Amino acid sequence: MKIPRTLVMSLAVVTAFTLAGCSSTDAPANADANAFCPTGELKFGIEPFEDPSKLEPAYQALAASLGKELNCKIEVQVVEDYAAEVLSMRNGKLDIGQFGPMGYVFASDKANAEPLASFGTADGKLSTYTAGIWVPKDSAIKGIEDLRGKDLALGSVGSTSGDVLPRYGLKKAGIAEEELNMNYAGGHPEALLALTKSTVDAAQINSQTLSSAQESGNIDPADFRQVWKSEPIPNDPITVSGDADPAFKAAVKDALLNLSPADVEEVGKFLDVSPAGPLVEVTKETYNPLFDLADTMGLTEKDI
Repeated sequence: MKIPRTLVMSLAVVTAFTLAGCSSTDAPANADANAFCPTGELKFGIEPFEDPSKLEPAYQALAASLGKELNCKIEVQVVEDYAAEVLSMRNGKLDIGQFGPMGYVFASDKANAEPLASFGTADGKLSTYTAGIWVPKDSAIKGIEDLRGKDLALGSVGSTSGDVLPRYGLKKAGIAEEELNMNYAGGHPEALLALTKSTVDAAQINSQTLSSAQESGNIDPADFRQVWKSEPIPNDPITVSGDADPAFKAAVKDALLNLSPADVEEVGKFLDVSPAGPLVEVTKETYNPLFDLADTMGLTEKDI
């Protein structure tokens, strides 16, 4: 059957318009993929769990690979703090967001964030990390119960391992927060620096920060002791808005799960996942212990 010339021209115009709709340097494989980035790009938000100047190159590599899967350019945004990312997703300014586990609890409640994938180990299992409190090796502090009257550096307000879990550890040990001097250093690296510079008696250092700092030569674990350690925490979920188009959510999930370990290995190093495996599927139920922890601690949106 001969196709009318007018229909051929119309199809050509539609195709040209669709190809122009996405600003990726790679030509999209099909028109349907471009429906996922009608404004030319997708915005991927990251919580500032490490120095942004270090995080950005690692996430740019991950975003480039994800963009190829989705046939769309992806802009990485390391947000100012935990609350800012929740607000950005709630206001529709982020298409994709990676939250810390506790940040996700609030993002689920306040921004309807839906977890799709997290970081897997080389054997394909969901990776975990731990919160910890460390002291100098010659400190008189032998356990968490000895922190009464001492200076403790936490990370950032709302951080899972840098705030909530250390405070939970104190609560379980029967120590009221008023019995010691807790201060927020501004982040995981800053809390570690406070300890290594001896400006505090103790500091929270999670296993991720310890691994990164040890690799970069910023700490020798032999000079310090861990006096408290949390139960394993499931690693950060990568989420989209639960209100997003189901086809978009399915496409992003498939793209994330199709990334190779090489695509995520640079990010994995910051999350104490080395060697990295592929991303693995997660659901809200994966993070139920964190929802329970928020209830136990009586946390609200103001706590991030």
